[in-house]
Amino acid sequence: MKASIPIIPNVPAAVRTTCPYCGVGCGVKATPRSAVDVAIAGDEAHPSNFGRLCVKGSALGETVGLEGRLLSPKLRDRTTGALSDVSWDDAIGTVASGFARIIDEHGPDAVALYVSGQLLTEDYYVANKLMKGYIGSANIDTNSRLCMSSSVAGHKRAFGEDLVPMNYEDLELADLIVLVGSNTAWCHPILFQRIIKMKEARPDVKIVVIDPRYTATCEMADLHLPLKPGSDVRLFNGLLAFLAEHGATDAAFIDAHTNGYDAALAAAMPADIAQLARDCKLDAHDLMTFYRLFARTERVVTVYSQGVNQSSAGTDKVNSIINCHLATGRIGKPGMGPFSFTGQPNAMGGREVGGLANTLAAHLELDDALHREIVQTFWHSPRIAQRAGLKAVDLFDAIEAGRVKAVWIMGTNPVVSLPDGDRVKRALAKCELVVSSDIIEKTDTNAFADVLLPALGWGEKDGTVTNSERRISRQRAFIPAPGHARADWHIICDVARRMNFDGFEFEGPHQIFDEHARLSAYRNDASDGVPRAFHIGGLTALDRERYDALEPVQWPLRAKDETGAARLFDTQRFSHADGRARFIATPPRAPVNAPDAEYPLVLNTGRVRDQWHTMTRTGRSEKLAGHISESFIDMHPQDALACGVREGELARITSRWGSMIARVQHGGGMPRGSVFVPIHWNDQVASDARAGAVVNPVVDPVSGEPEFKHTPVAVEKFHVMWHGFSFSRDVPALDTVTHWTRVHGARFVRYELAGRNRFDAAHGDHREWARAFFAIDDPHADWIEYEDKSAGIYRAAHVVNDRIEHCIFISERPDLPARAWLASLFSKDYLDDEDRVSLLLGQPVGKGEDTGPTVCSCFGVGRNTICNAIRDKNLKTAADVTACVKAGGNCGSCVPELKKLIVETEMARLSTV
Repeated sequence: MKASIPIIPNVPAAVRTTCPYCGVGCGVKATPRSAVDVAIAGDEAHPSNFGRLCVKGSALGETVGLEGRLLSPKLRDRTTGALSDVSWDDAIGTVASGFARIIDEHGPDAVALYVSGQLLTEDYYVANKLMKGYIGSANIDTNSRLCMSSSVAGHKRAFGEDLVPMNYEDLELADLIVLVGSNTAWCHPILFQRIIKMKEARPDVKIVVIDPRYTATCEMADLHLPLKPGSDVRLFNGLLAFLAEHGATDAAFIDAHTNGYDAALAAAMPADIAQLARDCKLDAHDLMTFYRLFARTERVVTVYSQGVNQSSAGTDKVNSIINCHLATGRIGKPGMGPFSFTGQPNAMGGREVGGLANTLAAHLELDDALHREIVQTFWHSPRIAQRAGLKAVDLFDAIEAGRVKAVWIMGTNPVVSLPDGDRVKRALAKCELVVSSDIIEKTDTNAFADVLLPALGWGEKDGTVTNSERRISRQRAFIPAPGHARADWHIICDVARRMNFDGFEFEGPHQIFDEHARLSAYRNDASDGVPRAFHIGGLTALDRERYDALEPVQWPLRAKDETGAARLFDTQRFSHADGRARFIATPPRAPVNAPDAEYPLVLNTGRVRDQWHTMTRTGRSEKLAGHISESFIDMHPQDALACGVREGELARITSRWGSMIARVQHGGGMPRGSVFVPIHWNDQVASDARAGAVVNPVVDPVSGEPEFKHTPVAVEKFHVMWHGFSFSRDVPALDTVTHWTRVHGARFVRYELAGRNRFDAAHGDHREWARAFFAIDDPHADWIEYEDKSAGIYRAAHVVNDRIEHCIFISERPDLPARAWLASLFSKDYLDDEDRVSLLLGQPVGKGEDTGPTVCSCFGVGRNTICNAIRDKNLKTAADVTACVKAGGNCGSCVPELKKLIVETEMARLSTV
C-alpha cells in the first residue's frame, strides 16, 4: 500500500484558505506547484489579517511534505507490537465491531471520543452526532478543553450562552487595551501587529499587560503588572470594588440589564489598595494607576487568553473580568468589552456543534430536557445522551480505571498535551481498544494505538473553521489526498454506517454544514423552542458550488440577505431567559497545590513564538527551528543559584507527578519563585522534555480545564560529563547519549547532545565513540578532526566525495560554537579548503560569517547580524533595523526582540566608553 506523491491536477493559480494554527483565523493564499511544494501568501481580502501572516503561517509551505505521514490504515498486533497495513474496509470493521461489542457488553458510557480544535466544524459535527445522538453517551471531549473551556463556562454563566461579543476592529477603536495572561506578541502575532499599528497612529492609547512574566508583549506596554501567579481574581475583584467606591459604575445599566451585582460586589471586598498590592505582589502605585485608567476610560477592551483560562480558578477569573465590564456597561459597543483569544483554529467551531462533553450542538445544553428533545427530534436519532460526559482529564482517569474501555482519538496528542502525561500513557496501555485518526504515524500517543486511521491534513481537507471573533471561514483543499488518507468526517460516517446507524449519508462537507446551519435555526425562538444568539440560518441550503465560494462571515446570520453581526449585545439583551446578564460572585481562593519545602517553585507553561502544540507540523520547518531549538527552563538567577544550576546547563524539573530535563536560561522575565517551560517538545523530538509529564492534574471545578500555570516543582542539576551537537544526513545512534533534542534541517538532521560517558584510556576515546555514533566503519574514511584533551574539546567531520556527511562538536562546557554557519555547509556539494579549516577551528573563516541565533525567522536574520547593524549604523528604532536588514518587516513578531537588542547594544557601547 505504499503511496507515491500525488500529481497536482489543474488547480487555480492560488487557493484561498485559512491558516491551521491559532484562533486569529488568518486568510491564506496557497499556490500549489506540487504536492510537496506550495507557495504561501496572506490573503489581502480576508478581514482577519488583510494579507499579513505570522512566521508560522508564512512557513506553511515547508510543512506539507509526506515525511512521516500516515498514508494507510494500520492494525497493531498486541502480541508483537508490530503494525501492518490493512484495507479501509478492515480498519473500519475493526473500529465499528470493537465499539459495538464494548457497548453491548458494558453500555455506551464504556466508549469515548477525544477530538481536537484541529478538526473542521463538519468533522466535529458528525463526531458529536454519532456519540451523543446514536451511541447515546456524552463521552466526547476535546483538546480545546485544555485551552478555552473556562471562557466557555464564564460566558455561559454571565451571558446565558457561550458568546464572544467582540471583533478585531474593537482593538483599534479602544482607548485602553488590557492584556491579561496573553503573550499576544508570540501567540497571536497578527492581532499584536494590529494593536501596535493602532498605538503608532494613536500614541495616547494605553496598553496594560497583566502577566507574572515579562514577555515580548510587555515591550510595547505602558504598564506591566507582574502579578503573583493565581491572584487574577483578587486583582479584578479589587477593580470591581474600586469602581463602585469611586462612582465609576453604570447604575442605570446594572439596574436595567443585569442581576447579581450586590453579591458580586460583596465577594469582591473593599478595595484596600495597599493590601491588594501585597496580595498580588504588585507595586501599589502601579496598581492604582491601572485602576484609575480603567475607571476613567470608557472604551476599554480586556483581552484574556491561556494565562486566565488554564487555572483551577479559570472560570472565576473569566467572570471577575466580565464583572468589571458589566459594572461599567462597557459591552456591546464599539471599542469595549471582554475578549477571549482562542488558541486553536477551530476551538470556536467545536463549541458551536457541541464538541465538549457537557454541551449539545447549536449552543443547546445537555442538562435541559427541552434542549435534548430539540436536538434528538431534529436528528431523528434513536437516543440522546442524558447527562454530561467525562471531561478530558476525568476521561483518561476513567480509561486507566477501566470504566472506559475504548477510545477514539482524533487529531491530537494527549500523551504530550494533557497534564500528568505519564498517567495518560498508563491509561492507554490498559485500554482494550485505542483508535487514532492522525496525519503523522509516529507520535507519543500513536505508540499506544491498536488502529491507526490516516486522516487528511491542512491543504488536503475541506470545510469551515470559526475564529475568535465568530467569523466562519473556509478551509479549502489545494493538494490531492495522499496515499489512502481520508477526511475525518468521511471516516466517522463510515464507522457510523458500519454500526448500522442512519443519518450519516453525507456526500460532502457542504451537506454536513447545511445540516449544522439548519439545526442552529431549528426552534430557535420562544414559541416552541429555545432562543439563542448562535444562528446561521442564513447559510442553509448552500450547494457545493456556493459552499465552496463562501466568504468569511460572522454569526449570527439569521437570514440569507444578512451580512453577519460585528458585535453582540448592542441591544443590551443577553441570552438568559430574562434577557439580563449575570454578575457572578467570585470570592478569591488559593491555588489547590501550594509550593512547599520539597517543591518550592511554581511552574508556568506556555508557547514559544515559532512552534505550535506538539510540533508535528511546525517541527518540519527549518525556518521555524532556528529561533528556539530546544526546550528550556526559564528561571530567575537567584532561584537558579539556590537550586545549584547555572545558565546553559541541563537541569531536571520535578513535581509530584513526573519530571523532565531541559536547559536553564535567564530570559530576564521571571519573578522569584516561578519557572517557565514551553509545552511543545515531546518524545519524538527530545529524550525527556515533555512538560505535560510534570504538570499537575488539578482542574477547574466548573470548566474542567487543567491548571497548567501553577504546579509546585523543584529544580536540580542534571549531571553530565559533556555537551555537544551533531549534524548528519541520517539518524545517528541516539541510544549512546544521555540527553538529546532533534532540530529539523532542510538537508540534515541536527541533534543537541549530552552524555555521561567518559572519554579516556579506560572508557574509549572521542574518535572511536563518534565514528560508532554515526555508524562509520570504513577505516579510510575522510575524517577531519581536532582534539584538545586538556579542555575536553573534540570536533570532527566526515566527508564523502568532498561533501560533508556528518559532523560533531563535543565539549565539557555547554558553551559550544554557533550552529548557523555549520548548517550552511550541508547545502554545499563541495567543501573547499576554507570550509575544512573552519571545521577544525569551530568557527567560520574568510568569507564565512556567524549570523548568530535566529531572531527574525521570516527573513532568516540572526542576532549577530542585527547587533552589528545596530552598532555600526547607529540604528535607534525597530523601524531602522527593518529598513537596514529586513528583520521585523513581515509578521513583526520579532519587533519586541529588536527593541530589546537595541537597548542591549547601546548599553554595551556605553559600558566601553
